[in-house]
Amino acid sequence: MTRTSLTQLEARDAFIARHIGPDAAEQQQMLDVLGYATRAALIDAIVPPSIRNKSALPLGQFHEPMPETEALSKLKGLASKNKVLKSLIGQGYYNTHTPGVILRNIFENPAWYTAYTPYQPEISQGRLEAILNFQQVVTDLTGMGIANASMLDEGTAAAEAMTLIQRVGKSKSNLFYVANDVLPQTLEVVQTRALPLGIEVRTFDPAELAGVSGAFGVLLQYPGANGVVRDYRAGVEAVKAAGAMVVVAADLLALTMLTPPGEWGADVVIGNSQRFGVPLGFGGPHAGYLSTRDEFKRSMPGRLVGVTIDQQGNKAYRLALQTREQHIRREKATSNICTAQVLLAVIASMYAVYHGPAGLLQIAKRVHRYTGILAANLRTLGYSVNDTFFDTLTVKTDRADALHAAAVAHGVNLRKIDANHVGVSLDETANRADIATLWSVFAAGVSNAPAAPDFDTVEAGVERAFPEALGRQSAYLTHPVFNRYHSETEMLRYLRSLADKDLALDRTMIPLGSCTMKLNATSEMIPVTWPEFSSIHPFAPNDQTVGYREMIDQLEEMLCAVTGYAAVSLQPNAGSQGEYAGLLVIQKYHQSRGEGHRNICLIPSSAHGTNPASANMVGMQVVVTACDERGNVDLADLKAKAEQHSKNLACVMVTYPSTHGVFEDGIQELCDIIHSHGGQVYIDGANMNALVGVAAPGAFGGDVSHLNLHKTFCIPHGGGGPGVGPIGVGAHLAKFLPNQRSNGYVRSEDGIGSISAAPFGSASILPISWMYIAMMGGAGLTSATETAILNANYIARRLAPHYPVLYSGHDGLVAHECILDLRPLTDATGISNEDVAKRLMDFGFHAPTMSFPVPGTLMIEPTESEAKAELDRFIDAMIAIRGEIAKVESGEFDKANNPLKFAPHTAEVLMSDNWDRKYSREVAAYPVPSLRRQKYWPTVGRADNVYGDRNLMCGCAPISDYE
Repeated sequence: MTRTSLTQLEARDAFIARHIGPDAAEQQQMLDVLGYATRAALIDAIVPPSIRNKSALPLGQFHEPMPETEALSKLKGLASKNKVLKSLIGQGYYNTHTPGVILRNIFENPAWYTAYTPYQPEISQGRLEAILNFQQVVTDLTGMGIANASMLDEGTAAAEAMTLIQRVGKSKSNLFYVANDVLPQTLEVVQTRALPLGIEVRTFDPAELAGVSGAFGVLLQYPGANGVVRDYRAGVEAVKAAGAMVVVAADLLALTMLTPPGEWGADVVIGNSQRFGVPLGFGGPHAGYLSTRDEFKRSMPGRLVGVTIDQQGNKAYRLALQTREQHIRREKATSNICTAQVLLAVIASMYAVYHGPAGLLQIAKRVHRYTGILAANLRTLGYSVNDTFFDTLTVKTDRADALHAAAVAHGVNLRKIDANHVGVSLDETANRADIATLWSVFAAGVSNAPAAPDFDTVEAGVERAFPEALGRQSAYLTHPVFNRYHSETEMLRYLRSLADKDLALDRTMIPLGSCTMKLNATSEMIPVTWPEFSSIHPFAPNDQTVGYREMIDQLEEMLCAVTGYAAVSLQPNAGSQGEYAGLLVIQKYHQSRGEGHRNICLIPSSAHGTNPASANMVGMQVVVTACDERGNVDLADLKAKAEQHSKNLACVMVTYPSTHGVFEDGIQELCDIIHSHGGQVYIDGANMNALVGVAAPGAFGGDVSHLNLHKTFCIPHGGGGPGVGPIGVGAHLAKFLPNQRSNGYVRSEDGIGSISAAPFGSASILPISWMYIAMMGGAGLTSATETAILNANYIARRLAPHYPVLYSGHDGLVAHECILDLRPLTDATGISNEDVAKRLMDFGFHAPTMSFPVPGTLMIEPTESEAKAELDRFIDAMIAIRGEIAKVESGEFDKANNPLKFAPHTAEVLMSDNWDRKYSREVAAYPVPSLRRQKYWPTVGRADNVYGDRNLMCGCAPISDYE
C-alpha cells in the first residue's frame, strides 16, 4: 500500500475510519491551516529523513487490515484452542464470581475503563472514592494503619515492601529472609529486585522463625503456599527484638476469619485482591496491595488517595503525598512506580461493598467448610494432609502424576508440587459437585476405596482448621458504604453516581501530553471477558493454553515489526516495570561480556522521572546531560560525558520523539556516540504514538525500548491502571529477556529473573492490542501516527497566536504533542497553568499535562482518535480562557476574584444565595454558548492540596462522622 492511497484505505475500511477521528475532508482543512498540501508532505517536513521507514511495516499475515467481525472471528479461533478447566491450583490465584452488576457497570463500562489517572481530583471524585474504599478494605482486613491505592501484583508488592523496610528500619544489615512457604513466584520477583541492590535473600523454615537473626527483614506467607496456618506471634516478637522488621503476604479472604497480621506485629502486609471478583486472566491484571504502619506513610511506594477540603470547605478526595515521587526525587527516588491497578482495585473494592462484611465472611466460611469436608474425605481414603488450613491442602502421595492425569480427565487442575505432593485450593466457586469430583479423582487407584461418604454427614463433623487463638475477633468494614449497597438496585445506583462525578473519554477529549488517551474500541475490549481468556489460571498446563501462547507469540511478532527489534517480552505489567526490565537486560549483557563494572547511565535533564528512578533501582549511577534552549539533547554535553565515563558507561536513556514533543535531528548521532563508548541505547517508548509506521527505534539505533500498550496500542488507562510495559530488544540482547523459572517458564537460560508475578504479566488484556493491530493493518497504523501528528500541529498552530508554543522543530512544527508556555502570562497576571487547567473543567474538558516536562506549562496531545469538531471545541475553550486572562491583564477582572482563580464552579456554588464573586454566574457556568445545551458539573470545588497533606486521612471517614 503506497502512502498516496492511505486516504482511500481509510475510506474503504470501516474500522480505520472509526479509529481515526478526522475524515479526509477535515484533514485537508487542517493541512490548509498548516500550509501543506498533503499529510505526507507534512510528515516529510517533521520527521528526519534519515530515520524514516523505507518500506511498509513487515506485519506478515496482519499487513492488510481486518474488518472487526473478521478479526474477532480469528481471535476467537485462537481462544478456542485454550482449554477452560476448573483450576484448583491456587498459589495466589483463584476462581471467583464477578457480580454481574460490577461486570456490566465497571469492567465493561467505558466511563470507568477509559478514565485517566486522577491527578485532577475535581473531575475524578467517583473513582477516587472507589479507590479510597479499596484502601479501607485493605486497612481493615490486614489490621494495619494505612494502605495505598494498589500495587501491580503480589510479587512486586513484596519487592517494594522489602526495600521499604530496609529504608525505614534501623538495621544496617543487607540480609532478607523469606519463608520457604512463600509463593514461589513472589520469592523469584524478590530475588530479582534484591540482586542489583546488593540485598542477600535467604530462605528458611517458618517453624524456626524465632531463631532468625542478623537480618533487616523477614517475609512470611499467611496462610502458607502449602496451606498451613501458623501462629507467628512469638516468632515475630523474637525477630523484632533482634532488630528486624516483618513483612507478611496475606490472603484477604482468609483475613475475614484469621487474626490480621497487624494485630500480631507485622510492619508491612502485602498481597493480591484478585479473588475479590477479578477474573484469573492467565495472571493479570490484578490489584496487588500494600499496607503498613501509619508512621511509614510518607515512605510508602505508589499512590495514595487522601481526603481534603475544597474551596468551600466541603470534603474532597485527591491523590496525597508522594503521588509522583519519581518526578520530584528522580535518581534519589525509592520506587519507579508511576501507576497502579486502579480498574482492578475498583472492582475488588466494589466486590467488598456489594457483599459487605457479613457476605465476605459467609463466602470465607463456605470456602473453609468445603476445604474441611475435602480434607476429611481425603483422610478417609488414607491420604495425609496438613492439619491447619484455610482453603489449601497439600496431599502426600506416591502417585502424583496419576492424580494430575485423573484430575484433568475430570476437568480439574491441581497444583503440581513434586513427585510426592499434590496441592488443592478451593474458592468461592466450589460446590458439592466439585467435592464429588475430587473424591472420584483421589479414590481412583486406592485399593478397597470406600464409597463416597454422605456430604451432610461429613459436613456436620467439620471443625475450624486453625488454632483457636488465631480466630479473628476484631470488626472490619463497619463504615456505611460497606453495609448499604447489597441489593442490585442500590449497587447499580451507587456505581452510576460515582461514574457521573468523573470525566472520562466517553464524555470528552483528554488532551494529555505523554499519556496518549486514544480510542479504546469496543471490538478490542470484547475478547477480554471471553472465558477462554478470562478463566485461565497463569500456571495451567501448557497444553491448555495453546491459543493464549499463539496470540502472545503473534503480538510479540507484531511489536517486533513495529519497533524494528528482534524480540519482545510481554512480562512487564507497567511502563515502569518495562524500564526496569530493560535496564536489567542491559546490565546482564555487560556482565556476560566481562564488563559488569559498567554502571553509568546518562539521562537528559528533560527525561520522564521514572527513567532515573529505574536506573537507581538497578544500582546504576545516573549522570544528567544537558538540553539546549530548544529542548533538544545537548549532544556536545552528552559526548563529553560519554567520553568522561567511557570505561564505565552502561547506557543512555532517551525519549524519542523528545519529552518536549520534537523529532530531534541528532538521534542517530546520539546513538553512535553511546555505541562508540561501549554503551547501550535505551529509547523510552512513551512517545511511540508518533513513531509507529513512520520510524522504528530498533532501526535507527536503539538497543532496548519499553512500550506502553496502554497508550499507543489501545489498552485503556482504567483510571490509572492496568497497563502493560513490554520491552523490545536487539538480537544481541534477546537471550537476556525475563524468565519465570519458579513456574517453568524459561525463555533462555541466560535470561534475567522474573519481573512480574505471572510469566506473561497482564495477559488477559493483551487481546486488546492484538485486535487493534489486526484491524488497522500496516498502512492503518501508519495513518494513525500521521494523523496524531497532524492533529497536534493543528492545535499548536491555532493556539500559537494566543499562547507561546515552547518548543518546535522546523517551520514551527511539533511531533504528536505541544507545550504551551504560560509562564509569561503568570508573571503578568498571576494566572497559573493550574488556573487554566481548573477552568477547562467548566468547559467540560480534562486538563492537559501540567508542569511536565517544564514547570508552569501545559502539554497537549490530542491523539489521532479525536475528530476535528472536538479539536475545535478544545481550541475554542482555550481561546476563550485566553480572553479571560486578557480581562485580568486589563483590569476588567480582579486579579484574585475572577473565574479562573475560583474554577471549577460547582452547581452548589452557583445556586448559593451568597454569590460574592466579581463576575456573573453566567460567566462562571456558561463561558461558551454550547455549554447551555450540554454541561458537565464538577461535584467539588478546587481541592486544597496543602490541607490534605497536613491533615492526612486515607480511609473512609470515622464512624463518628456518620452518627
